[in-house]
Amino acid sequence: MIRVNRYKLANGLRVVHNEDDSTQMVALNILYDVGARDEDPQHTGFAHLFEHLMFGGSVNIPDYDTPAQNAGGENNAWTNNDITNYYITLPCQNVETGFWLESDRMLGLDFSSRSLEVQRQVVIEEFKQRNLNQPYGDASHLLREMAYHTHPYRWPTIGKEISHIANATLDEVKDFFYRFYAPNNAVLAVTGHISFEETVRLAEKWFGGIPVREVSPRRLPEELPQTRIRRLTVERPVPVDALYMAFHMCSRRHAEYYVYDMITDILSNGRSSRFIQSLVRERKIFSSVDAYISGSLDEGLIHITGKPSESVSLEQAEEAVWAELERLKAEPVTDTELEKVKNRYESEQIFNNMNYLNLATNLAYFELIGRAEDINAEVERYRAVTAAQIQAVAARCFVPENCSVLYYKKQSHTES
Repeated sequence: MIRVNRYKLANGLRVVHNEDDSTQMVALNILYDVGARDEDPQHTGFAHLFEHLMFGGSVNIPDYDTPAQNAGGENNAWTNNDITNYYITLPCQNVETGFWLESDRMLGLDFSSRSLEVQRQVVIEEFKQRNLNQPYGDASHLLREMAYHTHPYRWPTIGKEISHIANATLDEVKDFFYRFYAPNNAVLAVTGHISFEETVRLAEKWFGGIPVREVSPRRLPEELPQTRIRRLTVERPVPVDALYMAFHMCSRRHAEYYVYDMITDILSNGRSSRFIQSLVRERKIFSSVDAYISGSLDEGLIHITGKPSESVSLEQAEEAVWAELERLKAEPVTDTELEKVKNRYESEQIFNNMNYLNLATNLAYFELIGRAEDINAEVERYRAVTAAQIQAVAARCFVPENCSVLYYKKQSHTES
């Protein structure tokens, strides 16, 4: 049982804490309740741009990394469509440096044209490398646009197009910051070699003076149910063909989330999983194939991706996937299969939360989607999933009218 202590500052910052004296380190994880879904469709990529801007200097600290490194700290950040997450780990005797650094950039950034220009170029370069110049790099853009027609999940975290970041003005960037990067829109998780009393003292000292900001309630357009299969074929200079399939699924807070997660484990997690056993090892339809969920806070997607073996067409590969999904719908999974997946999940969960930094990240996330203490009920939620639930969800989910299919073909060399 993970013990969670909690505290809330007058400005709305939620603090969750777990003490772990088996380490001499402390982790601070700050989760901001803002992601790519909160962006204007004409100004995408801002949440990801901020992941970089937050390291470009704040009101009183011109450079985040130097004092962090001098205190023996390591830090990083990541963004997705739902959240922006920052963390720093430090030796316990230098923990106050972490509170000082994180609070100063929540208070305000050094909004200068120079800082914006530097980070803008970094992000544009990343966009080019990851999404334009890398094989299959634009698959996420293509698939999201197919699967979502109204909800802002229709663009990836990096943004819809480079021009949105290239043309971002300092005023637009400032506006985005003061709308979302606020104590009343954040969770601070502190774990490791630090007492709860000390955590509260430092949180009050460094974050207590940051003013509450006006965070508008989220009103995102709802995605209408898909009513027919959507298909797209593209040709690109890639080494081999690839198949991408996406099915709509429930949101992260929905009770059926655990059923969907287990379905993807049954299909492709480990050598004995169905896709690997049948489609890769026995029938050699695919050289590699995977199934996973997006885990999105709003209604997400189950992804199935694979690279067919040589001489297997994308049509044949897709047909083989549908046959496996039909089998999942037609007959209940065995007790052995179910137990194996549940055991794997339980051991991963326990192992994952033994690390003080992972625990800080997880506590912040669980606090955002409900209460940090819910982390203790996760294993039971997976354990409670039945074969009948898996069959029922599969029957509802894996139908053509709920599916988007992308054929990503190797370019033929017939053009001059």
